[in-house]
Amino acid sequence: MSKVAEQVEQLINPLFESDAKLSEYELVDVEYKKEGENWFLRVYIDKDDGINLDDCQKVSSALDVLLDEHDVVPNSYFLEVSSPGIERPLKKPSDFEKFIGKKAKIKGYVAIYDKQKEVIGVIADTTDTDVTIHIENNIEVTIKYDQIASAHLWVDF
Repeated sequence: MSKVAEQVEQLINPLFESDAKLSEYELVDVEYKKEGENWFLRVYIDKDDGINLDDCQKVSSALDVLLDEHDVVPNSYFLEVSSPGIERPLKKPSDFEKFIGKKAKIKGYVAIYDKQKEVIGVIADTTDTDVTIHIENNIEVTIKYDQIASAHLWVDF
């Protein structure tokens, strides 16, 4: 995560916790990327019953004020607030815990199972340090969070 994205995340979490109008939202991820000649600050949010356009607008308006106030983004940028989608990323231990029983795709920095760096399975259990997923043939694999390069929910189409 870029330094700007980290600073923005540190501003948003307290806002969601302290503002009654925003307390229903969860910050899923923040990205700060240059695409072509433009910079984009993307903020992904979620709530229990899903995100709609009105939610994105409400959070975007609050973030505009907050970001102008703190001036942590060094370039001009486009702010995009959206849902993380049905294959939302899993970043924190609490994300994995929230989705126990759901299917996920996990990519590791090192081989996770059978010399493969990538597995798909059902999240079976979590701790503060690792996640256990149930993969093929009743096999469970435990993966330390610091060995996970990326993870997201997986939907079979």
